[in-house]
Amino acid sequence: MRTAIITDIHANREGLEAVLADLAGRGADRIVCLGDIVGYGPDPVWCVETVAALAAQGAVVLKGNHDAAIATPDSGMNVTARRVIDWTRPLLSADHRAFLDGLPMTHREGDLFFVHASANSPADWIYVTDPARAAGSFAVTDARAIFVGHRHVPDLMSRSFDGRIQRQGFAFAQPVPLIRTRRWLAVVGAAGQPRDGVPKAGYAIFDHDRNELSFHRVACNTARTVGKIRALGLPESLAVRLNWGA
Repeated sequence: MRTAIITDIHANREGLEAVLADLAGRGADRIVCLGDIVGYGPDPVWCVETVAALAAQGAVVLKGNHDAAIATPDSGMNVTARRVIDWTRPLLSADHRAFLDGLPMTHREGDLFFVHASANSPADWIYVTDPARAAGSFAVTDARAIFVGHRHVPDLMSRSFDGRIQRQGFAFAQPVPLIRTRRWLAVVGAAGQPRDGVPKAGYAIFDHDRNELSFHRVACNTARTVGKIRALGLPESLAVRLNWGA
């Protein structure tokens, strides 16, 4: 079985469309979405409805901080993020809002653990930026592999049985064996707002049978998304970020 892991869609229709089209060609059996369906981007309604349809077909969908902010405004968000959430909220129907509000924070499946931000204090929206920040997640669950989003930068770390945590190198589209003598934490790249300098939609695939993880990037129509952001009068900084993948 192959599980596709997507996260941080951020109302980017073109990014999500590109990821789903790429997945169709790779033959993923199921989808886990780690959240942040809305926020930043120009197509929140389409993205919520598309992800809700995936959930109805069996996808696991979790709640991100931007999804949570629709029901409960987050004072910790920066001005730009709050502005777009305030713009998004009235566009969503009662059913859309109920879907987002009802999403779970975490999902455990055998020796795999899925969460938007971090396994430790999921609702505190901690960014896993380095091995030190990964330590908390490894400490609170015995899961062999932990999958997170939130950071918008793909990353892979592992923990040895003596507690040492280190980064692991990887190349896009090349499978990494998640050897069972270590535990693993993968930060999945963003489908809708990449921040690693590569303006392409990101996601990952975990192959259960081969015990391998691969990170993927796929080109999307960023120019169209940027045009929508500008036409709607959303913050210019969001258009710039998408153009640069930063």
